[in-house]
Amino acid sequence: MLVSGKGDNMARTLRRTAAFTALAKALMSGARGGPSIGKRLAALPRMLKATARREYDGGLRVAMMAAATAYVISPIDVIPEAALLVFGLADDAVMITWLAGTVLAETERFLEWERQRDAVLNGSVVP
Repeated sequence: MLVSGKGDNMARTLRRTAAFTALAKALMSGARGGPSIGKRLAALPRMLKATARREYDGGLRVAMMAAATAYVISPIDVIPEAALLVFGLADDAVMITWLAGTVLAETERFLEWERQRDAVLNGSVVP
């Protein structure tokens, strides 16, 4: 039997803290001249295509975002919310907060990747 210990709780707390930190950083950067929410949302389809073509290294992060989205919109999760009210909504609130922070951070990373990629000229090296 596996017992969840203090280390598991600390790891969970660190992941939540990282998600909240990423969300706060992304929101602040948008207000201070970073990419706007509109640019970030417009980058999502490009990011998905570049990830599917294996041009962009967002595979695991994109898969985790898709899993979080599926978890939030899953009809299976509605029953506990109806039965447990506020407690049933808490897990969705945490997941949505993590998802928002991750999407903001990852789209900023993707936009930076696009800028760097576009700055490189295609060609060949001539000795």
